[in-house]
Amino acid sequence: MSVIVLKSGFVHYEVLGRGRPVIFLHGWVGSWRYWMPALQAASTTYRAYALDLWGFGETTKNPEQYSLGEQVELVNGFLNEMGMGRVVLVGHGLGAVVSLLFSMRFPEVVERVMAISCPLEEKAISNRFRTGAPAALAEWLLPGSSPLAESIRLDAAKADPAALQVSMNDSAALTIQRLWEQPELACLWVHGQNDPAIAALSSQRFAEMPEHIHAILFEGSGHFPMLDENNKFNRLLIDFLNLPSGESPRQLQLKEEWRRRVR
Repeated sequence: MSVIVLKSGFVHYEVLGRGRPVIFLHGWVGSWRYWMPALQAASTTYRAYALDLWGFGETTKNPEQYSLGEQVELVNGFLNEMGMGRVVLVGHGLGAVVSLLFSMRFPEVVERVMAISCPLEEKAISNRFRTGAPAALAEWLLPGSSPLAESIRLDAAKADPAALQVSMNDSAALTIQRLWEQPELACLWVHGQNDPAIAALSSQRFAEMPEHIHAILFEGSGHFPMLDENNKFNRLLIDFLNLPSGESPRQLQLKEEWRRRVR
């Protein structure tokens, strides 16, 4: 287990591989742990980091640090402390929101973003997220009873419920669609068709997406596409990471037999 000190608190992270940096940020349920298969896939050619955000996993729990702004500052502090330049961000749920907000604030640092199970606006989030305890939400959303799923459930129980609630309250002011006004930032939007927690974008919103944003629907997935369809997700992840700098995700040569492209 690796940690760094930021704002007198400990930030836990795990890292695999060598090469250009990729940062994985977890969602409202769980911790860094459910990224392990994706970390292993990415680490063959990249240096892959997975962080625990404030209030989750093994990172310090301090209610003063649970706002979306403070989570963005955690990412900024981590990159500065580790001496990183431009990075790719891969975020899920809360981590996707933090990734996009970070990209809006520090566009010069972010090469591209994969946003998974990300709400475009506050009303896309299930009300159950506002009342459920982290452990109960894990039971609701996690697939199956594999050893990895059981480990994630244990980590979910470590989360401070206030960390989830504060970020939920902040989400009422989400302005994620501002991302569409930043043509220099490539973004791949990934969503599970059967996600009960975060509503997928409407057909109209898909149609409004500019050239630098692409959306893919995983038809066999719920809230955790990286677990529900692990092999398919990792193939997409590697294709995404291998895109030349500045190239739109719409240039990905996606495999028709396992995905559906939504425009």
